Amino acid sequence: MPLTDYSRADFTAGPYTRPVYRRGSGPAVIVIHEVPALHTLVIDFADRLAASGLTVFCPSLFGTPGSIPTKAAAVTQLFLNICIRREFSAWRDGRSSPIVDWLRALARHAHAECGGPGVGAVGMCFTGGFALAMMTEPAVIAPVLSQPSLPIRGAQTGSIDVTPAEIACARRRFEAEDLSLLALRFTSDRLVPDARFRRYEQEFPGRVETIELADEHARSGTGMAPHSVLTVHLPDSGPGKDTETRVIGFFRQRLGLANA
Repeated sequence: MPLTDYSRADFTAGPYTRPVYRRGSGPAVIVIHEVPALHTLVIDFADRLAASGLTVFCPSLFGTPGSIPTKAAAVTQLFLNICIRREFSAWRDGRSSPIVDWLRALARHAHAECGGPGVGAVGMCFTGGFALAMMTEPAVIAPVLSQPSLPIRGAQTGSIDVTPAEIACARRRFEAEDLSLLALRFTSDRLVPDARFRRYEQEFPGRVETIELADEHARSGTGMAPHSVLTVHLPDSGPGKDTETRVIGFFRQRLGLANA
Protein backbone atom coordinates (compact mmCIF):
# COMPACT_ATOMS: atom_id res chain seq x y z
CA MET A 1 0.00 0.00 0.00
CA PRO A 2 1.23 3.56 -0.72
CA LEU A 3 2.98 5.28 2.21
CA THR A 4 3.05 2.09 4.32
CA ASP A 5 6.80 2.51 4.81
CA TYR A 6 6.54 6.18 5.77
CA SER A 7 6.08 7.80 9.15
CA ARG A 8 3.50 10.60 9.32
CA ALA A 9 3.48 13.74 11.45
CA ASP A 10 1.67 17.06 11.24
CA PHE A 11 3.97 20.06 10.82
CA THR A 12 2.87 23.58 11.75
CA ALA A 13 4.48 26.85 10.75
CA GLY A 14 2.67 30.19 10.69
CA PRO A 15 -1.02 29.71 9.86
CA TYR A 16 -0.56 26.36 8.12
CA THR A 17 -0.55 22.78 9.36
CA ARG A 18 0.01 19.98 6.87
CA PRO A 19 0.80 16.26 7.18
CA VAL A 20 4.34 15.28 6.24
CA TYR A 21 5.38 11.74 5.31
CA ARG A 22 8.99 10.74 5.95
CA ARG A 23 11.22 7.86 4.91
CA GLY A 24 14.93 7.06 4.68
CA SER A 25 18.15 8.20 6.29
CA GLY A 26 20.84 10.70 5.37
CA PRO A 27 20.51 14.32 4.22
CA ALA A 28 17.00 15.60 3.59
CA VAL A 29 15.11 16.28 0.38
CA ILE A 30 11.69 17.96 0.39
CA VAL A 31 9.52 16.36 -2.31
CA ILE A 32 6.72 18.81 -3.16
CA HIS A 33 4.06 16.91 -5.06
CA GLU A 34 2.25 17.88 -8.22
CA VAL A 35 -1.46 18.08 -9.03
CA PRO A 36 -3.67 16.26 -8.10
CA ALA A 37 -2.05 14.99 -4.86
CA LEU A 38 0.81 13.21 -3.17
CA HIS A 39 -0.08 10.37 -5.51
CA THR A 40 1.36 6.91 -6.01
CA LEU A 41 3.90 7.89 -8.68
CA VAL A 42 5.27 10.78 -6.59
CA ILE A 43 5.67 8.27 -3.77
CA ASP A 44 7.49 5.88 -6.11
CA PHE A 45 9.94 8.67 -6.96
CA ALA A 46 10.40 9.46 -3.26
CA ASP A 47 11.07 5.75 -2.62
CA ARG A 48 13.93 5.85 -5.11
CA LEU A 49 15.39 8.94 -3.46
CA ALA A 50 15.25 7.17 -0.09
CA ALA A 51 16.90 4.09 -1.58
CA SER A 52 19.78 6.30 -2.77
CA GLY A 53 20.70 7.30 0.79
CA LEU A 54 18.48 10.35 1.34
CA THR A 55 15.73 11.17 3.82
CA VAL A 56 12.59 12.24 1.98
CA PHE A 57 10.04 14.60 3.50
CA CYS A 58 6.80 14.50 1.50
CA PRO A 59 4.28 17.14 2.57
CA SER A 60 0.67 16.73 1.47
CA LEU A 61 -0.51 20.17 0.32
CA PHE A 62 -3.76 19.19 -1.44
CA GLY A 63 -5.65 16.11 -2.57
CA THR A 64 -5.68 12.61 -1.08
CA PRO A 65 -2.27 11.14 -0.16
CA GLY A 66 -1.64 7.79 -1.80
CA SER A 67 -4.30 8.23 -4.48
CA ILE A 68 -3.89 7.17 -8.10
CA PRO A 69 -3.32 10.12 -10.47
CA THR A 70 -5.97 10.72 -13.14
CA LYS A 71 -6.58 13.57 -15.56
CA ALA A 72 -10.06 14.12 -14.11
CA ALA A 73 -8.68 14.43 -10.58
CA ALA A 74 -6.04 16.90 -11.76
CA VAL A 75 -8.59 19.15 -13.48
CA THR A 76 -10.89 19.07 -10.45
CA GLN A 77 -8.11 19.96 -8.03
CA LEU A 78 -6.64 22.69 -10.22
CA PHE A 79 -9.73 24.66 -11.13
CA LEU A 80 -12.16 23.92 -8.31
CA ASN A 81 -9.76 23.98 -5.40
CA ILE A 82 -6.11 24.96 -5.68
CA CYS A 83 -6.31 28.08 -7.83
CA ILE A 84 -8.71 29.79 -5.43
CA ARG A 85 -6.93 28.91 -2.18
CA ARG A 86 -5.13 31.75 -0.43
CA GLU A 87 -1.95 29.79 0.25
CA PHE A 88 -1.25 29.60 -3.50
CA SER A 89 -0.51 32.39 -5.98
CA ALA A 90 -1.27 30.89 -9.37
CA TRP A 91 -1.83 33.76 -11.75
CA ARG A 92 0.69 36.59 -11.72
CA ASP A 93 4.39 37.02 -12.50
CA GLY A 94 6.69 38.12 -9.70
CA ARG A 95 4.78 36.55 -6.82
CA SER A 96 5.50 33.39 -4.86
CA SER A 97 2.88 31.41 -2.97
CA PRO A 98 2.33 32.02 0.77
CA ILE A 99 2.71 28.28 1.43
CA VAL A 100 6.40 28.65 0.51
CA ASP A 101 6.99 30.19 3.97
CA TRP A 102 5.73 26.92 5.47
CA LEU A 103 8.00 24.93 3.15
CA ARG A 104 11.01 27.02 4.20
CA ALA A 105 10.23 26.23 7.83
CA LEU A 106 9.94 22.54 6.94
CA ALA A 107 13.37 22.73 5.29
CA ARG A 108 14.88 24.24 8.45
CA HIS A 109 13.26 21.48 10.51
CA ALA A 110 14.46 18.75 8.13
CA HIS A 111 18.02 20.10 8.17
CA ALA A 112 18.05 20.19 11.97
CA GLU A 113 16.76 16.61 12.07
CA CYS A 114 19.00 15.12 9.37
CA GLY A 115 22.15 17.23 9.35
CA GLY A 116 24.45 17.39 6.35
CA PRO A 117 25.46 20.50 4.40
CA GLY A 118 21.85 21.41 3.61
CA VAL A 119 18.55 20.32 2.15
CA GLY A 120 17.37 19.55 -1.37
CA ALA A 121 13.94 20.47 -2.69
CA VAL A 122 12.04 19.40 -5.79
CA GLY A 123 8.78 20.94 -6.95
CA MET A 124 6.56 19.52 -9.67
CA CYS A 125 4.04 21.15 -12.00
CA PHE A 126 1.91 23.54 -9.91
CA THR A 127 4.62 23.49 -7.21
CA GLY A 128 7.56 23.42 -9.65
CA GLY A 129 8.76 26.94 -8.90
CA PHE A 130 8.47 26.56 -5.13
CA ALA A 131 11.95 25.05 -4.83
CA LEU A 132 13.48 28.23 -6.28
CA ALA A 133 11.48 30.52 -3.98
CA MET A 134 12.66 28.38 -1.04
CA MET A 135 16.26 29.53 -1.68
CA THR A 136 15.75 32.41 0.76
CA GLU A 137 16.06 29.71 3.43
CA PRO A 138 19.82 29.14 3.93
CA ALA A 139 19.31 25.40 4.54
CA VAL A 140 18.10 24.89 0.95
CA ILE A 141 21.11 24.27 -1.30
CA ALA A 142 19.83 21.99 -4.08
CA PRO A 143 16.69 23.22 -5.90
CA VAL A 144 15.09 21.16 -8.68
CA LEU A 145 12.20 22.52 -10.77
CA SER A 146 10.29 19.80 -12.60
CA GLN A 147 7.85 21.10 -15.25
CA PRO A 148 7.33 24.42 -13.35
CA SER A 149 3.88 25.51 -14.53
CA LEU A 150 3.15 28.75 -12.64
CA PRO A 151 2.14 31.45 -13.04
CA ILE A 152 -0.63 30.69 -15.50
CA ARG A 153 -0.65 34.18 -16.97
CA GLY A 154 2.32 35.33 -18.99
CA ALA A 155 3.85 31.89 -19.50
CA GLN A 156 4.63 32.63 -23.16
CA THR A 157 6.57 35.76 -22.20
CA GLY A 158 8.61 34.11 -19.43
CA SER A 159 6.64 34.65 -16.24
CA ILE A 160 7.89 32.85 -13.11
CA ASP A 161 6.35 32.51 -9.65
CA VAL A 162 9.21 34.10 -7.71
CA THR A 163 9.47 37.63 -6.33
CA PRO A 164 12.28 40.03 -7.34
CA ALA A 165 13.67 39.79 -3.79
CA GLU A 166 13.71 35.98 -3.99
CA ILE A 167 15.44 36.13 -7.37
CA ALA A 168 18.09 38.49 -5.99
CA CYS A 169 18.66 36.27 -2.96
CA ALA A 170 18.99 33.13 -5.08
CA ARG A 171 21.38 34.89 -7.47
CA ARG A 172 23.61 35.98 -4.58
CA ARG A 173 23.62 32.52 -3.04
CA PHE A 174 24.33 30.74 -6.32
CA GLU A 175 27.48 32.82 -6.72
CA ALA A 176 28.61 33.06 -3.10
CA GLU A 177 28.05 29.36 -2.31
CA ASP A 178 28.78 27.94 -5.79
CA LEU A 179 25.27 26.48 -6.11
CA SER A 180 23.08 25.79 -9.14
CA LEU A 181 19.53 25.08 -10.24
CA LEU A 182 18.26 22.04 -12.14
CA ALA A 183 15.16 22.53 -14.34
CA LEU A 184 13.28 19.82 -16.26
CA ARG A 185 10.55 19.82 -18.91
CA PHE A 186 9.21 18.30 -22.11
CA THR A 187 9.73 20.79 -24.92
CA SER A 188 6.17 20.33 -26.24
CA ASP A 189 4.61 21.15 -22.86
CA ARG A 190 2.38 24.21 -23.29
CA LEU A 191 2.39 24.80 -19.54
CA VAL A 192 6.19 25.16 -19.53
CA PRO A 193 7.10 27.12 -22.69
CA ASP A 194 10.55 28.03 -23.98
CA ALA A 195 10.30 31.55 -22.61
CA ARG A 196 10.06 30.37 -19.00
CA PHE A 197 13.26 28.33 -19.24
CA ARG A 198 15.07 31.11 -21.06
CA ARG A 199 14.00 33.42 -18.21
CA TYR A 200 15.69 31.14 -15.67
CA GLU A 201 18.86 31.24 -17.77
CA GLN A 202 18.65 35.03 -18.01
CA GLU A 203 18.14 35.50 -14.27
CA PHE A 204 20.84 33.01 -13.24
CA PRO A 205 23.46 32.93 -16.02
CA GLY A 206 25.77 29.94 -15.77
CA ARG A 207 23.88 28.59 -12.74
CA VAL A 208 21.04 26.73 -14.46
CA GLU A 209 21.23 23.21 -15.84
CA THR A 210 18.22 22.51 -18.05
CA ILE A 211 17.07 19.10 -19.24
CA GLU A 212 14.55 19.47 -22.07
CA LEU A 213 13.05 16.24 -23.35
CA ALA A 214 11.32 15.38 -26.62
CA ASP A 215 7.92 13.67 -26.66
CA GLU A 216 9.46 10.34 -27.64
CA HIS A 217 11.32 10.35 -24.32
CA ALA A 218 8.04 10.17 -22.37
CA ARG A 219 6.30 7.03 -21.17
CA SER A 220 3.61 6.18 -23.70
CA GLY A 221 0.06 5.03 -23.10
CA THR A 222 -0.74 7.43 -20.25
CA GLY A 223 -3.60 9.19 -22.05
CA MET A 224 -1.98 12.53 -21.21
CA ALA A 225 0.32 14.80 -23.20
CA PRO A 226 3.96 14.65 -21.99
CA HIS A 227 4.25 16.75 -18.85
CA SER A 228 5.25 15.00 -15.60
CA VAL A 229 8.97 14.32 -16.02
CA LEU A 230 9.58 12.40 -12.80
CA THR A 231 6.23 10.65 -12.37
CA VAL A 232 3.46 9.97 -14.89
CA HIS A 233 5.67 10.25 -17.97
CA LEU A 234 8.83 8.71 -16.50
CA PRO A 235 9.84 5.76 -18.72
CA ASP A 236 11.78 2.67 -17.70
CA SER A 237 14.81 3.53 -19.85
CA GLY A 238 16.31 6.09 -22.21
CA PRO A 239 16.78 9.86 -21.79
CA GLY A 240 13.64 10.18 -19.68
CA LYS A 241 14.90 7.70 -17.10
CA ASP A 242 18.39 9.23 -17.34
CA THR A 243 16.80 12.49 -16.19
CA GLU A 244 15.69 10.90 -12.93
CA THR A 245 19.18 9.48 -12.50
CA ARG A 246 20.60 12.99 -12.97
CA VAL A 247 18.22 14.44 -10.37
CA ILE A 248 19.20 11.83 -7.80
CA GLY A 249 22.88 12.40 -8.58
CA PHE A 250 22.41 16.17 -8.26
CA PHE A 251 20.94 15.76 -4.78
CA ARG A 252 23.60 13.29 -3.67
CA GLN A 253 26.41 15.52 -4.90
CA ARG A 254 25.07 18.74 -3.41
CA LEU A 255 24.18 17.07 -0.11
CA GLY A 256 27.63 15.60 0.36
CA LEU A 257 27.11 11.89 -0.21
CA ALA A 258 30.01 9.77 -1.46
CA ASN A 259 29.98 8.26 -4.96
CA ALA A 260 27.60 10.98 -6.24
